[in-house]
Amino acid sequence: MRDMMIAALLTVMWVLVSPQQAARPQPPPVPAPAPQPPPGTALGPEPFTMRVVTSGLAGPWEVLLGPDGKLWVTERAGKRIVRVNPADGATTTLVTIPDVLQTIAQDGLLGMVLHPDFGLKRASDYVYVAMTYDADRGPRELRRLKIRRYTFDSTKGTLGNPLDVLANLPAFTDHVAGRLTIGPDRKLYLSVGDGGFNQFAVYCSPINAQVVPTRADVAARNWPKVYQGKILRVNLDGSIPVDNPLIAGVRSHIYSYGHRNPQGLTFAPDGRLYESEHGPSMDDEVNRIEAGKNYGWPYVAGRQDDRVYVYANWSKSAPDACASLKWDAIVAPASVPQQKETAWSAPDFVPPIQTFFTVDPGYDFNDVNATIAPSGTLVYSFANGVPGWANSLLVTSLLRGVVYRVKLSAAGTVVGDPLAYFRTDDRFRDLAFSADGNTVYVATERNSHQHAGAILAFTYQP
Repeated sequence: MRDMMIAALLTVMWVLVSPQQAARPQPPPVPAPAPQPPPGTALGPEPFTMRVVTSGLAGPWEVLLGPDGKLWVTERAGKRIVRVNPADGATTTLVTIPDVLQTIAQDGLLGMVLHPDFGLKRASDYVYVAMTYDADRGPRELRRLKIRRYTFDSTKGTLGNPLDVLANLPAFTDHVAGRLTIGPDRKLYLSVGDGGFNQFAVYCSPINAQVVPTRADVAARNWPKVYQGKILRVNLDGSIPVDNPLIAGVRSHIYSYGHRNPQGLTFAPDGRLYESEHGPSMDDEVNRIEAGKNYGWPYVAGRQDDRVYVYANWSKSAPDACASLKWDAIVAPASVPQQKETAWSAPDFVPPIQTFFTVDPGYDFNDVNATIAPSGTLVYSFANGVPGWANSLLVTSLLRGVVYRVKLSAAGTVVGDPLAYFRTDDRFRDLAFSADGNTVYVATERNSHQHAGAILAFTYQP
């Protein structure tokens, strides 16, 4: 919801032109007042060609390259897992999941990952997905998130035998997150958003990203409140790993906390876990995730620098009750408690390794929003692929129509400034790499202007 609302409000887009577009005739610019663009991102110099692999998908959300050489894709709104031939775009349906609940902009069939032994041992041909569902069997809708496992039948080319691994996880009308991956430790990692609380229609609901479970919560499986704004680490059978971190003296599925809307989650070959998450109209984050650490939300957005972001806790408004107030994204009423970033401290706080974008006081958000709305994130580790790209983190943008490349050091820190690639007038949701690393496959949202519900292939041309 957040990223769609921001997109609808933007009247001026900060335009980045890719190398392949620069050679084409461009229409004359439309006269407009000069905006205040966020700090610029330079264009990557490497040449790529672009082609449309397939289009017309119903909200492709996750795309990954399977061991069969095909692209495996979840359709958030289509409630299907499909397999796409990257050579000719031929698409086949592996399974349709009618009990997926999809009624808003961020719910539906979301993350997907294949078992590490997929294709090697038929008994382990498992596919795990994250999906929202209605947990109430009556007329009332109770949106929840779950991890489900399917078994692939290579003879029939279908997915069946559904098994719910972990259910009753939080999912609300906004900030669902839902990215799913498997680590080198063979554990499932799932990102869970904060529900979009403290803004828009739910501005009176408190953010629970800092709330951690008690032993009683764990015993009662009270996940919907205490797992908001978290990254979970889960055994393949849904149980709590015995080596999960102790947070406030309690071991649960929680691996890290203090997150807003983490839609990107990926492992590097060295075992480091990276995440990208949406900021509050500024300070989108790229984080290196460590066990038991706190990533600051809602007390900190981006770095703890007191530059622009101030935490306004609408739910604690007094003496005027929150319900009596009108939501304002820019100025909170005097009755709403406000707190600067440096007024909060936590010994386990970890700042981001990269932000998009940190702006200065006085920045006019009515001109251009200082956000990229990051979604899919993947580590590029091909030594013989695109020159200079090895050990880079690629991040798709829902608002800028580009993929950002963040160069990493051997220690997992950022080297230099991000570069932007593959500019189109689309909303980029997720990405995957070809087996040789020379092609980047990018999934676009179904409400993209140029290539709706498509898989695009950008191939390096030396």
